[in-house]
Amino acid sequence: MKRHSAEAAGTSISSLKGNIYLVGMMGAGKTSVGKLLAKRAKKEFFDSDQVIVERTGVEIPTIFHHEGEEGFREREKAVIFELTQMENIVLATGGGAVLREENRQHLISSGFVINLKAQVAALYKRTQLDKSRPLLQTDDPRARLDSLFQERDPIYSEVADLIIETGDLSLQGFLRRLERAILEKIK
Repeated sequence: MKRHSAEAAGTSISSLKGNIYLVGMMGAGKTSVGKLLAKRAKKEFFDSDQVIVERTGVEIPTIFHHEGEEGFREREKAVIFELTQMENIVLATGGGAVLREENRQHLISSGFVINLKAQVAALYKRTQLDKSRPLLQTDDPRARLDSLFQERDPIYSEVADLIIETGDLSLQGFLRRLERAILEKIK
């Protein structure tokens, strides 16, 4: 049984104490779900990628271009550390945030981690036209997504207190299902 850094003080998501962290592949819906979940849980929302963009003043592809993936991951590590020191937040992490052991430990030790899991076909459909994802700017983005999924999915599952398939529900429908799953898990 996994540890839970969140506690339910009541029977609604707004009574949940502690941080909630969303992990999963790019295109899984972490930012969209996270914004709504934070609002309903009465928590502040952060997207680690957006924090990096705000601090650097440039988009992520520009960081990748000038600093490479390693430079970006260093920036991401610092942001994850800082955000996981905060209280009462919902954090949507970047898809590769779990690749670093330090990030995994910060997430595990300071919040309730949810793996938003989506199948590669759905991820491809959601990301195929998005030019802001540097790891997918290849001749075969579908194959690259599949490769990233194979590498990362076991890590997402390892850190997660809750694994939930995003499926084809509307965002509101999925959010209701997610809220029920969170409350059931932390009883």
